[in-house]
Amino acid sequence: MEQPDPSHSAGEDTGDGRYGEAVFPAERPGEDERIDLGALAYDTTTFARLAALGAGPGWRCLDVGAGTGTVARGLLEGLGVTSVLAVDRDVRFLAARPVPGLTVREADVTGPGFGPGRFHLVHARFVLMHLPERRRLIGRLSELLAPGGVLVLSDAADLTSAGAADTPYTRVMRAMWQGLRDTIGTDVTWVPGYPRLLREAGLTSVAAELYVPPLLPGSAISRFWADTWHRAREAITATGLVDDATVEEAVRCLESPDCAELSPGMLTAWGRRPGPAHTPTTLDFADNS
Repeated sequence: MEQPDPSHSAGEDTGDGRYGEAVFPAERPGEDERIDLGALAYDTTTFARLAALGAGPGWRCLDVGAGTGTVARGLLEGLGVTSVLAVDRDVRFLAARPVPGLTVREADVTGPGFGPGRFHLVHARFVLMHLPERRRLIGRLSELLAPGGVLVLSDAADLTSAGAADTPYTRVMRAMWQGLRDTIGTDVTWVPGYPRLLREAGLTSVAAELYVPPLLPGSAISRFWADTWHRAREAITATGLVDDATVEEAVRCLESPDCAELSPGMLTAWGRRPGPAHTPTTLDFADNS
């Protein structure tokens, strides 16, 4: 019997909006800069893992929800992969920064017609946590792997909601997750289940790791959270859990050398499609979208 999808909590309603619409619209000035702050905080860890998994010359890669394209460009320029297909529902930031080997496609990975071929690497970072039907999407992304190919998924792992001291920072972080859940259905509570979901999708050599960037005054991650709270303030205060004054106090905490809080971490999990690794043929990468 199929087990219930852990991404849906019984009895709890989630928002039916979408990332980039109800919150974080791409057309709002500075949104690309906010995304890049997150990239500055996490890219080094991401590239270290992708390199350890073998990403390099000869690899063809799919980057799902590619944002401003820092991972896609890093795969090409830093790890030397052969090509990257970068997919997003809004590609304005990707199209603005072209590099050789990068193909940009505006597409919705949740749509029934998405099937761009087979890849050595399929990567998605801070994407699935904002989407419904996560179990189905993990299965779909697994099917895009060539034999021996690897699926790498990274999402937020919240360390501030259970067992942490009650401070303005933790109250705002909790309110943010609730506000995003209410508006667009974001849910990070199921993220620790990534390894099990990858195994259930038929992948092997499954493993996971957690990285927590330090909150230091002026650091990329501290600036990212301050900007994120500013842009999502309406959703945050609409929860009734905090008010504007509490948000401002939490921002001051991020700017203070006396800040003693934990940032949400990034949990990265990966697994390989069974079969010997090979160099895919042109047919493997046929455009089926």
